[in-house]
Amino acid sequence: MVDPSGKGFASRIQALYAVAYTIKFSCKANGEDFVVPKLEALWHFDKSKYGNVSMENAPKKIPRSEWAYRLLIRMPNLVSKSQFFEAIEAVKNKKQVHYIDEIEFITLEEGNCVQMLHTGSFETEPISLAKIKDFMDNKGHIKNGHHYEIYLSDIRKVAPEKLRTILREPFK
Repeated sequence: MVDPSGKGFASRIQALYAVAYTIKFSCKANGEDFVVPKLEALWHFDKSKYGNVSMENAPKKIPRSEWAYRLLIRMPNLVSKSQFFEAIEAVKNKKQVHYIDEIEFITLEEGNCVQMLHTGSFETEPISLAKIKDFMDNKGHIKNGHHYEIYLSDIRKVAPEKLRTILREPFK
């Protein structure tokens, strides 16, 4: 686990974007350009240690350093595994990018989810998560997977109160 406030987290984002843009430029050279999608992340914590903490209370009660995550950038279907591995090698050969060997090509199958747009700082996410939990409880949905976030704003350029993040909770 790496604290998302730390340098390792930012370096992992940098590595992910280096690969994503290498793929984009390769596709563009072949006449198949696309816009690199927004950063996404799956978040979870050790259930044996914090299992009784509800989704809306987890951000307040579990230290950031205790959260595990998987950073993601969705690629269009036209991107193949071989293009992905070629991009990894190209980035390795061009620049010194830390964490490049941690990047994986995965297929994510989410299933049913409840999601909402959260506007504001990450510190106020528990308010939105409580709304999601209430909705899921009212519908009889049971959480079934990792908390998912899609970052529509660049935290380096947008004031915290104007951040826009899609919060998503899978259910069964």
